[in-house]
Amino acid sequence: MPDVELKRWLPHLEWFDMPLGAVLYESGKVEHYVYFPTSAIVSLLYVMRNGDSAEIAVVGNEGLVGISLFLGGNATPSRAVVQSAGTGFRMKAQFMKDEFDKSGPATHLLLRYTQALITQMSQTAVCNRHHSLDEQLCRWLLLSLDRLPGNELVMTQELIANMLGVRRGGVTEAALKVQDAGLISYTRGRIKVLDRLGLEKRSCECYQVVKDEYDRLLPRQIAA
Repeated sequence: MPDVELKRWLPHLEWFDMPLGAVLYESGKVEHYVYFPTSAIVSLLYVMRNGDSAEIAVVGNEGLVGISLFLGGNATPSRAVVQSAGTGFRMKAQFMKDEFDKSGPATHLLLRYTQALITQMSQTAVCNRHHSLDEQLCRWLLLSLDRLPGNELVMTQELIANMLGVRRGGVTEAALKVQDAGLISYTRGRIKVLDRLGLEKRSCECYQVVKDEYDRLLPRQIAA
């Protein structure tokens, strides 16, 4: 962000702890804050009436949680859950709405991020329909790693199953296939990537489609 906008925003950013499994907002509930993860990763989950859920997108240090606030909806049918513990910032809804209405560089940046997020959601839907579970797992691991400083995730099989919308046994089978290929090690809820390039080759094309769109829409330069 340009310095002028950043200086205006800083007093309104509140440091916020994001423990594993914390729910930042619930399906259908009015959102009062927008969240900016720094070291945490947040999953956006679509929740069915029977309680089943599936991940539609992940958000990390590249983006924010709560786009419905500045798009005018104030609530969404999805749930936001911390999938990898860490920290971040939060900002009150009204300030975000006021900033978006200024139609400056920050507004354009937020709109480009929204387009990138929609791409991720669309590609996730296609991936879940057409690709194998181990390919989906590789895509999910790569998207998560892009939002973390290291090559290790702390994640239970149950949580992964909820993210991918599959049985826990299916996650175990898929993880063992990827582990047997020498790409990851998985013990006691810790996933360590041993071969990043191999993981990219094993993944379907969905990961690269999403990454390319984020790189195109959110280049590392001052927003204009």
